[in-house]
Amino acid sequence: MSSSSAESKMALAKTVLSTVGSVAATAMLVRSIFHDYIPRELHEYLFFGLGNIFTKFSNQLTMVIDEFDGLVNNEIYEAAETYLGSKLSPNIHRLKISKPEKEKNFNIAMERNEEVTDVYNGQTFKWIWLCRQTQSTNFYNSRDMNSTLKSEIRSFELTFHKKNKDLVLNSYLPHIMKEAKLQKHVNKTIKIHTVDCERMYNLHEMWKPVNLNHPATFETIAMESDQKDMILKDLERFVKRKDYYRKVGKAWKRGYLLFGPPGTGKSSLIAAMANYLNFDIYDLELTSLRGNMELRRLLVATANKSILVVEDIDCTIELQDNLANRATVHSINGFRMQETKVTLSGLLNFIDGLWSSCGDERIIIFTTNHIEKLDPALLRPGRMDMHIHMAYCTPCGFKLLAANYLGIKDHKLFKEIEELIDIANVTPAEVAEQLLKEDEVEYSLKGLINFLYKKIKENEEVKAKKVEITQVESDDEKKENVENEIKEKEEEKDLPNGEST
Repeated sequence: MSSSSAESKMALAKTVLSTVGSVAATAMLVRSIFHDYIPRELHEYLFFGLGNIFTKFSNQLTMVIDEFDGLVNNEIYEAAETYLGSKLSPNIHRLKISKPEKEKNFNIAMERNEEVTDVYNGQTFKWIWLCRQTQSTNFYNSRDMNSTLKSEIRSFELTFHKKNKDLVLNSYLPHIMKEAKLQKHVNKTIKIHTVDCERMYNLHEMWKPVNLNHPATFETIAMESDQKDMILKDLERFVKRKDYYRKVGKAWKRGYLLFGPPGTGKSSLIAAMANYLNFDIYDLELTSLRGNMELRRLLVATANKSILVVEDIDCTIELQDNLANRATVHSINGFRMQETKVTLSGLLNFIDGLWSSCGDERIIIFTTNHIEKLDPALLRPGRMDMHIHMAYCTPCGFKLLAANYLGIKDHKLFKEIEELIDIANVTPAEVAEQLLKEDEVEYSLKGLINFLYKKIKENEEVKAKKVEITQVESDDEKKENVENEIKEKEEEKDLPNGEST
């Protein structure tokens, strides 16, 4: 019984091997005939025709997403590359990883010919990244720095059920674009950009970026809790109101004016806002610009989701409302040269005119130590929407600084320090400097107390001197008035009878 079973299995194996051999021989014969008797030019057409035959019976649809659309970057390709980097499954065999020199995070992406499956709204979507080799050419694409060196064309293939075509176009791809944009924003390294005056005529290079490593946060800046909460709520409301701004017909931007004495934390607040929103900072020095045209070019070159800062605006530019175009004329080697400057009207158009709408989700911040010196046209809502007074250090600010610098929340000397701070008119920067001088808590706080007493004494001396100067000026004015009266009487005496002045 067992021997007959073994014989039948052996016969079956022989039959299978014979069939496989016949199929293989037939395939080799067909391949030989195909290559020997059919011209090479017809090969692609035949394969294309066979592919179309099988495709007609398939319920799958494939979309090809190329890296470039002509000479322009394909935004869908870039978004898919970022999006799929977070969708790589444990079953994937190869992936790409990189880290740009000035970035903190690693970039993870698909390797060529790898497949990733994504599920969206209960539907399955398959992605493949393809790189097709081509003949190397000297063609130059300004959008692709490696275009003259590459010999491949890159693309994604997205395959899904035909019934989901509308879902892909109307929901899935917009979802990918949105998620990729969010991922880039979350993972980016915050930078501060300064104007590169030597590259003012290149939109992509006129701003020079440097990584911003400022540690300031809203938890560490010395500011009253109510004021801090008000700023945070205003920022949160601003970033969530894209549709609202479009609905009311306003550019999606917000203006903040920070004013107060030097050392009150204006720069730290700007850094804290950038860290909180994950926005880049563009530091604009108006005196380096040669006219309104350069100001407009710089505005166009700034990115969305950014903070544009003009510090000490009362010192950096002489704004004159009555001049439409202020210019200075100077002579070089005997030739009269005209040097234009940024005007008030140019600055107003920059922050609130048509040019201010060239971008979304932007914050404009002006800082000044003397708000009274600014033209009222700069201060109205719509230009500087929120005025933030950066005041002297308060007891609340001191407690926060003590917690940050000394790691304490209470001490027996706190009461005396708080009473002194209320009348000393010291800035948070001055208090922080005193807390840094000693490592021991007791010595540090006593040193601060001595500094506060000294500061109060200095303020009283300055006040007394001002009163003395005022009194002297008043006495001089009285003396001058008396002298004028005496002079007038003497002149009246010298006049003939009956005449008067």
